[in-house]
Amino acid sequence: MFMSTYRELTEKEIATMVVYGCSAENWKKVLVLEDFKPDFVSNVHFSGDVKLGTFEKIFELPGGYKKHSGIYNCSLHNCVVGSDVYIDKIHNYIANYEIGNGSYIENTNQILVDRESTFGNGVRVPVMNETGGREIPIYNELSAPLAYILTLYRHRPVMIDKLQKMIDEYAEGQKSSVGKIGENVIIINCGRIKNVCIGDFTSIKGASNLKNGTINSNKKAPVLIGSGVKCNDFIISSGVSISDSTLVSKCFVGQGCIMDKHYSA
Repeated sequence: MFMSTYRELTEKEIATMVVYGCSAENWKKVLVLEDFKPDFVSNVHFSGDVKLGTFEKIFELPGGYKKHSGIYNCSLHNCVVGSDVYIDKIHNYIANYEIGNGSYIENTNQILVDRESTFGNGVRVPVMNETGGREIPIYNELSAPLAYILTLYRHRPVMIDKLQKMIDEYAEGQKSSVGKIGENVIIINCGRIKNVCIGDFTSIKGASNLKNGTINSNKKAPVLIGSGVKCNDFIISSGVSISDSTLVSKCFVGQGCIMDKHYSA
């Protein structure tokens, strides 16, 4: 995601950030782009390895209110923050994430990756039989025909075993101790986000808890997640809308699905 060249902070930049209420476990581990200016970083604590972009963009919010990009009132641990990002009022901390250019994150409790995660890839989901025996491993590229074969062709154990191993290998390739928040993502008024990979142009407003999943959003088909939503062990495809306190657990949500009004899956 980030191929830019970074440098260490100058003594003057560190002194300015300290005046603005910033602190760091080790300032030498805080690297910045060449054109970085400390003017829009305040009340931030840095720990681990941190990389920061530049902050020039001004976000215009509904009603015409404007906010300048920058990082305010939060703690960052082992994070790479892209350029023109706005982060404010993170009540706990953000840990082990790469945050893409132009993203907006505000008034959220916690965003973290804890140890290595496959971000929902490889999770076994029981289908047709609640007592088990026909579990399907979900992953980013799952299709309806493949799910049909995995479910109803159990009389072909060699084929099923090979397909399962291919999916397991894919999931292993997704494993990482660092999560990704794509470009132009909006995260506002949320609870906890743990071990979740978030694609470009995702909008998450008021979600309660997102854990162990991937949101495959993009500019042409963004994903919208609304108030009170709880998702656990999931893959969400492009163009999906989930809102109104919907509960999702161990699910692959296909393209263009709309789930709302306290729906449970």
